[in-house]
Amino acid sequence: MELLKNTVAQVMAGLSAKKSATGDAGPEECLKKALTKKELGHIKVKYFSKGIIGISVDSSAWLYALSLKKEALLSRIKKENQKIKDINFRIGEL
Repeated sequence: MELLKNTVAQVMAGLSAKKSATGDAGPEECLKKALTKKELGHIKVKYFSKGIIGISVDSSAWLYALSLKKEALLSRIKKENQKIKDINFRIGEL
């Protein structure tokens, strides 16, 4: 029997990968364009609610590095999807 955690993760990945009716890219697609491969290996999108992307980061070092780039990252992401207003970084499981 498949774990509920895996099912929810698959559903969320499917929803975030789709484009909305306005043609905006999903949050994960935006991040793939804005971050390097190395940075993508240390993060995971946890939620996208009310224009805020919640990102889980695997260490405090990466949390600090991404926090320094937050404004530049946010401006690049907003070009892809106007609905995105902010990014929240937290240390957590990937």
